[in-house]
Amino acid sequence: MVEQSGVKRKLAAILAADVVGYSRLMGADEEGTLKTLTTYREAMDAFIVRHGGRIVGTAGDSVLAEFASAIEAVRCSIEIQQELKDRNGALPEERRMEFRIGINLGDVMIEGDDLYGDGVNVAARLEGVAEPGGICISNTVFDQVRDRIPHDFEDLGEHSVKNITRPVRVYRVPLLEREAAMTGPGASDDAALALPDRPSIAVLPLTNMSSDPEQEYFSDGITEDIITELSRFPDLFVIARNSVFTYKGNPVKVQEVAQDLGVRYVLEGSVRKAGQRVRVTAQLIDAASGSHVWAERYDRDLEDIFAVQDEITRTIVGALVGKLNQTERARAMRKPTENLEAYDLYLRGFELFLRFTEADNAAGRELLEKAVELDPGYARVYGMAAWSHLTDSFMGWSSNPAQSLAQAAELAQKALAIDPSDNRSHWVIGAASLYQGQHERALAGYQRALELNPNDADVLANLGLPLNYLNRPEEAERAIKKAMRLNPHCPWWYYWVLGWSQIMLGRAEEAIASVERIGNPVPACRLISIRAYMQLGREAEARAEVAEVLKAEPDFTLRHWQATQPYKNKEDMAPDLESLRAAGLPD
Repeated sequence: MVEQSGVKRKLAAILAADVVGYSRLMGADEEGTLKTLTTYREAMDAFIVRHGGRIVGTAGDSVLAEFASAIEAVRCSIEIQQELKDRNGALPEERRMEFRIGINLGDVMIEGDDLYGDGVNVAARLEGVAEPGGICISNTVFDQVRDRIPHDFEDLGEHSVKNITRPVRVYRVPLLEREAAMTGPGASDDAALALPDRPSIAVLPLTNMSSDPEQEYFSDGITEDIITELSRFPDLFVIARNSVFTYKGNPVKVQEVAQDLGVRYVLEGSVRKAGQRVRVTAQLIDAASGSHVWAERYDRDLEDIFAVQDEITRTIVGALVGKLNQTERARAMRKPTENLEAYDLYLRGFELFLRFTEADNAAGRELLEKAVELDPGYARVYGMAAWSHLTDSFMGWSSNPAQSLAQAAELAQKALAIDPSDNRSHWVIGAASLYQGQHERALAGYQRALELNPNDADVLANLGLPLNYLNRPEEAERAIKKAMRLNPHCPWWYYWVLGWSQIMLGRAEEAIASVERIGNPVPACRLISIRAYMQLGREAEARAEVAEVLKAEPDFTLRHWQATQPYKNKEDMAPDLESLRAAGLPD
């Protein structure tokens, strides 16, 4: 910071934004517009703070913020426009609120908490050049971000701007035109996702080349293990298993997969298991150019399968990010078990769990119990068994849900005593703690799970549960949308958590749209629709949803439902209960 003649100055990246057609929106619906503006600004404020920015002013419909980094300012603006586009997608066209954003890097004068000078003025003028929902940056910003943010910037040439002596060269960020308003099931086929700001990869299911089709679980298990190991690296963006397995068994083009999932790199290959020998082929493809970054074939004894997985992981990380440090290398090279029969039982059990039925959940747990007998020190088996008990409790498959939660927590603790880096065991402890009324311990479990595996979309999506029960729906919505980007073809329950967050935020129309994406909603999802319809005064539709809930669960009562909801502050449930009761659900 420079001070001369009593005037303080500094170099800063300035973000200026305002609403397109604000007067028109206010003229049509003052209260609704103010409500939307408030919620949109809250979302913008959160992004600004997260990227290290400071909000300077919010006069009228405008937002002015400063950043120490031009890169963070641009990243923040991209995330803001993506978020607002998602929200606008659920609103009627005449009620959508679009912001224009301009960013400049320049010298500014400081007076108290306010900023003045050409550095600020240029940002404001650039905002005026931007299109609705768009971003324009100055040449000074472009020079800082051009090789550091993997987006295309369109040169709009020099513009003369009011009260600025020299023309300013302006660049537009065009990726917003190609963004999907919502990802996952039901997204439009022609929607495209922007590339993340770090190397991004999708691991396609390895093809089972064995003569025995029953070995499918083995090749799927190898795929899952590679995804899990790659996901641990925060410098990578790794698509979740659920999304890549939608391509299983179908002929695909790498470029189309990459575009669909919004990644630059794709790993594909095959597994052939014969007796005690295994052959794994793998090739890493740069979808942008269609060229092979790396390809290899491994012919090994079956007992070397973990070494093969480790080598594939190390090679990919080395090619896309850089060399592994000593801690990462030690973790990657650690064998989960020396007993191949125990590993085989684990893979078979995991395959059964993914079918998500009560019978398969129980059958999978029996296989894990046999695996423990073979290797009592196999941490991953305890963690998966813990997950099965947790599923029993959540899905209503347990005659004693509290006991199932306790069993889940106990097994997860056993797993962590052997391997503290088992991220899903931390998740199980967090989820079990939530329903045991230990909210802070629950959050700590989720947070530790994400520290160990920042790409774990399911944990990130499930984080919405404790956040909602703590009455923090803005954070819950951000978590679930980030999870949806990691898992574009996500399971139905992601939309349940999203809709729940949206109804808590008072965005009833968006909540209804989220639940509609589920297809055949379970009663828990219909409760969101009931509250949304009641908020909108559409009582007939709310009562139709009530009929569906009682058809699926004839013994449903609000008293029982209330007892199962672990809100930290029970008073937060009052509006929900009042709305559900008014719609006709029995006490």
